[in-house]
Amino acid sequence: MSNDIIRSGSCLCGGVQFRVTGEPLRVGLCHCKDCRKTSGSAYQAFAIWQRQAFESEGITNTYAERSFCPTCGSRLPSVGEDEVEVMIGSLDVAPTEGLEPSYELWVGRREHWLHPLPEARQFEHDRTVDDSATGDGEPEAGPEPHPESA
Repeated sequence: MSNDIIRSGSCLCGGVQFRVTGEPLRVGLCHCKDCRKTSGSAYQAFAIWQRQAFESEGITNTYAERSFCPTCGSRLPSVGEDEVEVMIGSLDVAPTEGLEPSYELWVGRREHWLHPLPEARQFEHDRTVDDSATGDGEPEAGPEPHPESA
């Protein structure tokens, strides 16, 4: 594991810090209502890592299965049983090398001035276990750790 890339991130005030090791399982964009509301943007960019690749320090609060800093309100990684969803904007280094989205969710809610990402799979709603973001036909570990949104 010593050759694995380590990415660090934090909230705006620095009260919560985290690290992810290695490459993510998948990287995507979501245009659903919940992601728009929690990000304050037209979409949310995220990467999913295995739970054991994640470490964090600091106090977090959770609302609707989404974590945030109780001091500054920054959105933080959502920790599931097997996976962790990391908002790409919460990482310390930008631009983020190697974190190019391979799929988009809730594309019917994408703003008309945004265009589909070239080569990215397009999903009308959430991915399912049978949908592979890489297009190789292999089932993935499961859906994103946040609930479905209309």
